[in-house]
Amino acid sequence: METARVVKLERILVVDDQAANIVLLRSLLDDEGYVNVVSTTDPREVGPILEGLGPDLILLDLHMPHRDGIDLVEEIRNHLSADEYLPVVILSSDDSPDARRRALAAGATDFLRKPVNEEELLLRIRSWLETRFVYLALQDHNELLESRVLERTSQLEQAKSELLERLALAAEYRDDVTGRHIHRVSRSSALVASALGWEEADVDLMARAAALHDVGKIGIPDKILLKPTKLTAGEFELMKRHTTIGGRIMSGSSAPSLRLAEEIALSHHERWDGRGYNGLSREAIPLSGRIVAIADVYDALVHDRPYKKAWGRERALEEVSRQRGHQFDPDVVDAFLHVQAHPATIEPDTIRLPA
Repeated sequence: METARVVKLERILVVDDQAANIVLLRSLLDDEGYVNVVSTTDPREVGPILEGLGPDLILLDLHMPHRDGIDLVEEIRNHLSADEYLPVVILSSDDSPDARRRALAAGATDFLRKPVNEEELLLRIRSWLETRFVYLALQDHNELLESRVLERTSQLEQAKSELLERLALAAEYRDDVTGRHIHRVSRSSALVASALGWEEADVDLMARAAALHDVGKIGIPDKILLKPTKLTAGEFELMKRHTTIGGRIMSGSSAPSLRLAEEIALSHHERWDGRGYNGLSREAIPLSGRIVAIADVYDALVHDRPYKKAWGRERALEEVSRQRGHQFDPDVVDAFLHVQAHPATIEPDTIRLPA
């Protein structure tokens, strides 16, 4: 009973300037069941064929007009990544030590002398292809593992970000019974960033990071945080620590939103004139901190606090304007006042705020 022919789908490229050699190799490969064989007698066609075929094995003649096999091996290797395995085999009647050395040095996988023993060639082809597909399987496995690691890392960073947002909310409830201050500052900061020309992705980061600006308040005692009268100098020094506490809580993260949140936590109480918590001034203060500084102060002015009653909107805007070039960055003040005067000019639906 005749054995069924095994169809082999591996993609093989044969390059030889002698048409008779091409016919011989194609016939041999066809008899063995290989159905995806492409050949050419012109080595100048190899580049375009490589792009379209994506071969699993290449058989090259050594001495050809226009371009020899050594040149082609070098070109093929230049198209591959450093660790990619694609068998490229030289078949040549020139079996001199120099020819073999040059071919293998250029990156050829093997060097066989013509005329090649057909049985040996088929066994070698099978071995080269098996190695090729082991490599591809390992590559797929590694990519799958990398994808799973990235997915898991992303999930962990998201969980960390959400946990910190809830921690910020817990801190906020201590001196704002509604817990809405962080959301108002988040939204206002994002709108100002958008008005200053930030890209949408960066505006989204700002919305999330600004919500964490006061997370360090979790480490400030209630007797200071909720004190209804002016703080003493010593108490104020303790209150100032909420910026460094917040920075430490978010330090070391690889998540862009948390890196930005760390920057904001540390800098949102700096002043343009250098009279803030740490004495930074002008452009030495991160722009993110300059933006949140205005949003934070304005929101505190127009809402009740343990130590003050809410101001009216117009009075608060006048105070922000008065502090232009003193407490606040003039450009950021202009953007903030523009947002307050023309809120409809910035589309709020493009800004994704924390839940």
